[in-house]
Amino acid sequence: MPRKRKLLSQLSALQSNTGFPQIDALEKLSTTPGADPSPKSSKYFVVEKKNSPQLQADFFNQPCVSLAKSFLGQILVRKLPDGRELWGRIVETEAYLGGEDEASHSKGGKQTQRNAAMFMKPGTLYVYQIYGIYFCMNVSSQGEGAAVLLRSLEPLQGLDAMRELRRASRKAPAKLLKDSQLCNGPSKLCQAFGIDKAFDQRDLTQDAAIWMVPGQDPPGEQDVVATTRIGIGNRGEWAQKPLRFYLRGNKFVSVVDKKMEKEMAARGHSPCS
Repeated sequence: MPRKRKLLSQLSALQSNTGFPQIDALEKLSTTPGADPSPKSSKYFVVEKKNSPQLQADFFNQPCVSLAKSFLGQILVRKLPDGRELWGRIVETEAYLGGEDEASHSKGGKQTQRNAAMFMKPGTLYVYQIYGIYFCMNVSSQGEGAAVLLRSLEPLQGLDAMRELRRASRKAPAKLLKDSQLCNGPSKLCQAFGIDKAFDQRDLTQDAAIWMVPGQDPPGEQDVVATTRIGIGNRGEWAQKPLRFYLRGNKFVSVVDKKMEKEMAARGHSPCS
């Protein structure tokens, strides 16, 4: 089955066809005059409203590396204050193991007010700020101080709202973002989904504004690239460990490792279509 049709049937299986409320405003954001007021989705999907199984505590309660891989293909859902829902398929993650991991905010097992969520039960959000402007979102796993960074999403539903949120968070006027530019990076996905420090320490299994639902076609080993993490600076051997995972061939990934993909192809690992 072609990938687009397969994804459509998968998401349809997750959702009902009940009505999806139109929105007057998104907090302080306004819709573009003359634009179609209906919620926009990826061209690959016809989506209306969430009525689907939610990932529960047992899913998040696994070792960090295992969770980082298991996230690939799962769907992050964000319900905005005005009732709209944003859906994005997770396509890229990074594992931060805590303790001995020199790139982790919890290295050495040190717990602070900032990183407290990393020591909470699996499935707890750890949201922190970088450069005093941008936010990044992680999810705690098994392991003292261990968490998974969500790096990139494939936007599925609510793309117009994502564009509005991205535009509001950017200081300079810019041209209309392509679908592939909406969530292809940890700070970008937080902007597109309206995630800020207020989400720190929230429980993904209990929160009414953000949760995850299962994808219906988990990627196989041949579909997942394991490579080095991004932007961790000089962290010795930890800078070279393959703790970033992404869906091979997915155009929504932030940074592609062509060398690793060539090595996989040489070993006969062909990505599924």
